Amino acid sequence: MQNTPLRPPTRTLLSILVMAALAGGCAVAPQPLSPDEQRAQASANRQALTAQQEPIQGPVTLDEAMARAVKYNLDHRVKLLQEALSERDLDLSNFDLLPKLTLQAGYTARNNVNASSSENVANGTQSLVPSTSEDKHQRSADLGFAWNVLDFGVSYYGAKQQADRVLIAQEERRKVLQLLMQQTRQAYWQAAGAQVLEDKVEPILKQAQQALDDSRKIEKENLKAPIESLNYQRQLLDIVRQLESVRDELAQAKPRLASIMNLEPGQRYSLAPPSGFAIPKVVMPVERMEETALVQRPELVQAAYTERIGVLETRKALAKLLPGVEIDLGGHYNSNSFLVNKEWADAGLRVSWNLFNLLNTKQIKRDADAQIAVARTQRLALSMAVLTQVHVAWRDFQGKQRQFELNQQLYSVEQRILEHTRNAARADAQGQLEEIRAGASTMMSELRLYQSYGAMQSAWGQLVVTLGLDPIGSKIDSNALADIEKSIDQAEQHWLVLADGAPMQ
Repeated sequence: MQNTPLRPPTRTLLSILVMAALAGGCAVAPQPLSPDEQRAQASANRQALTAQQEPIQGPVTLDEAMARAVKYNLDHRVKLLQEALSERDLDLSNFDLLPKLTLQAGYTARNNVNASSSENVANGTQSLVPSTSEDKHQRSADLGFAWNVLDFGVSYYGAKQQADRVLIAQEERRKVLQLLMQQTRQAYWQAAGAQVLEDKVEPILKQAQQALDDSRKIEKENLKAPIESLNYQRQLLDIVRQLESVRDELAQAKPRLASIMNLEPGQRYSLAPPSGFAIPKVVMPVERMEETALVQRPELVQAAYTERIGVLETRKALAKLLPGVEIDLGGHYNSNSFLVNKEWADAGLRVSWNLFNLLNTKQIKRDADAQIAVARTQRLALSMAVLTQVHVAWRDFQGKQRQFELNQQLYSVEQRILEHTRNAARADAQGQLEEIRAGASTMMSELRLYQSYGAMQSAWGQLVVTLGLDPIGSKIDSNALADIEKSIDQAEQHWLVLADGAPMQ
């Protein structure tokens, strides 16, 4: 048979070049946001920050502040979404356990007949005229079922690991919630002190400013010795400087609490703190605190789950060393008119084994054992850190309690001094400076009283966090603020029961 040279497929080649040129013209270039798009995005973000939040109806209690932090704080909502995403990943991992069921359908077409001839291998002559067994246009469909035992085993261990990651995400959310409640407690009492004192700073400032103006007039009129007037002004200015610093500090307290509750920046609200200065009683032995922390702390629970994931990773690695067994079942259809059977079914069984994997068996086991040993050692180190934190938090709470009690006594003394100073000023026995100084000192003492009480409450909250106690009950009837407040109050009552030394449930 004489070979006929093929003509270059000019039209086909030209079509390919045109398609390549079109594909090159579709290259994607960076497209930065326009200023209008950025402004629109900023406006949308601003509206979404506090959308669908229940408005504040009256003075905010501590439980309501905590409930609003639980429901609306964005950091906590991020952890909730991450937990939900982890659960969806678990659903996907469970789907990986199912066999593969694939459906394919297609259509093929040629511009000429797919024909061929045969050549005699002995003498090189054509032994069969050109013929075809395929239509130029064909339709096909395939339905296949495949199940690999090895893939199933690996996917099973992977799904169990993902289930543990869901539990880790829950513990991470617990940790964020515990820290959030501790921050809310601290910010609430700072804001409560600011609310009480903000109306007391301004009158003293005005009084000091008026005395300063009077002193400057006296200095100009030379009614007193210059050095005496200047010393008087210096003391007044020092008082004003301290009061201005206090006013600036107080002005920042409520915005911090508003941020934790996710309120609109600049929104005005008032607080309704509990009356008096209640001091939490803690009579739980330190040994019970240690036991509670080792059982309840989210970090230790996470470490246990992480260690379990490491064990499963070892099993998954060893499972990959085993031979793979795959079972195939399929149904097929082809519209080719030359076929005798256009529909057919087939089945197959295949066994595959990468023998080189056996060479890595010891190395895989050693690596897995090392990972487990690291996880266990980290858990032990974390346990020691937790025990240390328990003792530090307990000592800190005791110290903050003593400081608060001292500030209570100091404030009582300052109040009596102010009363005597005012009486003396009315009798002209002392100057106005002493009354201003006594008023400022009393207000500063009251500020320190609220600050020390807030610090003590923060230390109490830190002790609760260190013990790993949940700030919210495990069961909530609904997502309403009132139900969250009720759950928070019940959880705190449970804390107080534990603090009194009751057995842990």
